[in-house]
Amino acid sequence: MQKKVLSEQAIYYGYITMPKDWEINRAELAIDVLKYDWSGKFFSSKTLDKVNTYIMDYAHAKFNVRLANKKIEGFVYKPTETTKPLLDIDLGNLNNSPDFTMLYALGAKNCTVTILYDDNTRKKQTWNISLEDNNFIIFPSANMYYITNNQTKDLNYILKITYEEKRN
Repeated sequence: MQKKVLSEQAIYYGYITMPKDWEINRAELAIDVLKYDWSGKFFSSKTLDKVNTYIMDYAHAKFNVRLANKKIEGFVYKPTETTKPLLDIDLGNLNNSPDFTMLYALGAKNCTVTILYDDNTRKKQTWNISLEDNNFIIFPSANMYYITNNQTKDLNYILKITYEEKRN
């Protein structure tokens, strides 16, 4: 008997741990996210570059996944807010759609990301992960998801970067 894996859905998650004197200024990045949320305009900073480089290097070194940026966005979620279901691919243009979505929490407390997926005949499955300050999650962009800010007092700041996978 032989086995061939036809597809796999991997989710990568953890905390960003930077070397001394290279720490991420999350307050500065939260301000950039707030500016994007208000204006809808792309932003760039040294802190953003640190986060992005860490994620791309981490994925390549640990899992041999090579990533290239597609789009960078930032969102602010009000207390008790739950997003509508989100999907980061364009069903009418899959060739130009991202392969992975990365969410990075800045000042987030009691935030949950729910990822929807199918497992062969078991349809409409969900997986929940807590997204706390300095925590990231990377998942296939073809998965629908939603974000819930479960606490009642503070805003949650989330950086979102979509990536395409560079294949040899």
